[in-house]
Amino acid sequence: MKIKRERLPLWLKVKPPLGENYRKVKSLLSSLELHTVCQEANCPNMGTCFEEKTATFLILGRICTRGCSFCDVDRGIPLPLDVSEPLHISEAVRKLGLEYLVITSVTRDDLEDGGASHFAEVIKKIRESNLDCKVEVLVPDFKGDLESLKIVLKENPFVLNHNLETVKRLYPIVRKGADYQRSLDLLKKSKEYDSSILTKSGIIIGMGEEWGEIIELMQDLKDIKCDLFTIGQYLSPSDKHLPVVKYYPPEDFEKLRKTGEKIGFMRVESGPLVRSSYHAGKTVNSLKS
Repeated sequence: MKIKRERLPLWLKVKPPLGENYRKVKSLLSSLELHTVCQEANCPNMGTCFEEKTATFLILGRICTRGCSFCDVDRGIPLPLDVSEPLHISEAVRKLGLEYLVITSVTRDDLEDGGASHFAEVIKKIRESNLDCKVEVLVPDFKGDLESLKIVLKENPFVLNHNLETVKRLYPIVRKGADYQRSLDLLKKSKEYDSSILTKSGIIIGMGEEWGEIIELMQDLKDIKCDLFTIGQYLSPSDKHLPVVKYYPPEDFEKLRKTGEKIGFMRVESGPLVRSSYHAGKTVNSLKS
């Protein structure tokens, strides 16, 4: 039986991208043959971010080896790594004049280190020509391999981000191939390896979780000393993906923000259109020294 898709609430509707900066950013990305999670995951904030001359770069190709039921990134057999990608990203950072950058990737279980060395090379190239640019990395779970995590952390990213995405109970449905405890352990090990590097995680809600499960997840993250947390509304990319069970109103996101702050996160970004990398630089810059 075909599931009827509900109309989006007014608070989730965004204006189409029409600005000059949006066109310039798309042209630059195309000329350098770069991918962004904004485009590949069909992010609702793409127009806003591109207009502000920023983007979240997607490395290790555009084909994921897993294929989570909520994600719009293509699943399949990835192509070989593009060795020119780190240099091209560095060039894009310079041309856009970025002071803060988020680098993420598809999951590459086919690679021995899960792509960690490529993450490290991207950070190195950015530092060589963009010394003032802070780098946040949004990494996969590397199948729990601590040595792969260390490869990335040795390059001293400003923030190590790994998203839980959903509550523990829904992992088998939402995140096939992933493990809730393994993701928690990655964030825990990151803080143990280098406590000076901020850790961050995020979830999207509306996939069938209970309110108490969200609070439990936040407490699990705080127990491992996670610093930053983001919460946004799940939007189903297509009829082939997991359907939306609930659209949370803005006031619920505000309640979750306040709850997260009481639990003890340094900063909680919570709102219907919030995504893990949305306004990431502004979030970090707003922290008290």
